[in-house]
Amino acid sequence: MVDPAPPLRRDAERNRRLLLRTAYERMAVEGLDVSYEDIARAAGTGMGTVYRRFPQRQDLLDALFGEHIDTVIGFAEQAWRYEDAWAGLCWFLERQLEVESGSRGLGELLRSRHQATELVRRAHERMTPLVADLIDRAVRAGRLPAGATPADFAAVHVMVGSVMDASRAVDPRLWRRALRIALAGMRHADLSDDPPDEAVIGHLYNDPRDEGTAHDRTARRPDRRSQHQGDLLRDHAHARRLPADHPDLGGHGR
Repeated sequence: MVDPAPPLRRDAERNRRLLLRTAYERMAVEGLDVSYEDIARAAGTGMGTVYRRFPQRQDLLDALFGEHIDTVIGFAEQAWRYEDAWAGLCWFLERQLEVESGSRGLGELLRSRHQATELVRRAHERMTPLVADLIDRAVRAGRLPAGATPADFAAVHVMVGSVMDASRAVDPRLWRRALRIALAGMRHADLSDDPPDEAVIGHLYNDPRDEGTAHDRTARRPDRRSQHQGDLLRDHAHARRLPADHPDLGGHGR
């Protein structure tokens, strides 16, 4: 058996919580582009402290948003138990977007404006069959037109989320109106053409700023890792120049 990891020292755990609180507050307002440098500055710690606690950015995002994503999965599971499948779908989308409205960073993560973490991929894998079953039941009950697919509702999620992001600072309630419009359109849409392939869902939730094929995106990933490694090297070089009793090498990070 492998011994469990020893608990963090009290000051290290305090700093970890401080970093998480600071990162969440910044990302809730500014989105996922907040840098480690900005987080460290706002928290009053050194860059080395952030990297020691969260060596990979995915570690930080999972720690920040794991509980929120579990909440959204719970919404999907609860909606699936609705006898009126259409009411369940509407309830689920509204609850999910309500959670996203409280944090720009969470919305960007769930709608994958950045490279999705494994946590988000698993969430989509768990939610998609639940939504698909609700759609199928709503179609059979005559509450949705034949041909409605999970990809259609993924498009609604992305579209209304875009309205939310664009209006967050001027009218944070506008997304609710956009959702009502989109859902009303779904109920009365002519969906007699060929339905989109299920793979469309994955493309909808990819970073829209990335162009080209999946192969192209994969080919560019080492550049992102290289940038991260460059940050680490610069931070380590900075640490070597600090005196031994500097807080970045002591109480802030161990």
